[in-house]
Amino acid sequence: MTVGIVDYGLGNLGSVRNMLKRVGAQSVSVRTADEIAEVDKVLLPGVGAFDTGVTRLAEAGLIDALRDFAGTGRPLLGICLGMQLLLDGSDEGVKSGLGLIPGRSVRFDEKLGIRVPHMGWNLANPTREDPLVAELPEESRFYFVHSYHVVPERAEDTLAITDYGIPFSSMVRTGNVMGAQFHPEKSHTFGMTIMRNFAAL
Repeated sequence: MTVGIVDYGLGNLGSVRNMLKRVGAQSVSVRTADEIAEVDKVLLPGVGAFDTGVTRLAEAGLIDALRDFAGTGRPLLGICLGMQLLLDGSDEGVKSGLGLIPGRSVRFDEKLGIRVPHMGWNLANPTREDPLVAELPEESRFYFVHSYHVVPERAEDTLAITDYGIPFSSMVRTGNVMGAQFHPEKSHTFGMTIMRNFAAL
């Protein structure tokens, strides 16, 4: 079973690849629609601005490829910006996202007395049982770096909640499409559990 890591010029693919290797998963970089179609699972990383991410995917011809892949029922995981790209859009930009999970990303409000971006270690508390969060210990901490947070349209799409001024959705899942706002590849044993679980889906 091979995990295809989407290489569209955004994100630290090396760290993701190393973490997958540590959990015993085989991975390859995928850059074309044909390559995406051939793998068993897809991981969409990403750092930076929302519109830049959408533009890079579009230029590489990967938007329809990712939608088609999700339609096959095979597992698709977005991390950090990659999670936000799974949604309909973001207040950070004007472009449409992949539209695989209904919702948008909105900016944290500094009026809550918090620093933006949200940067550093924080808890992610699962809202339900799910294979992606199986065997996570209580008070699992993950590494976050983001100014915008996901607001799913449907409460049932939230898989984990994190508190930063307000409770926000730090993990989402709709069927085979799932996302993590934090960086599992930088989150030590807790992130390793998430990656191991994803590789086993």
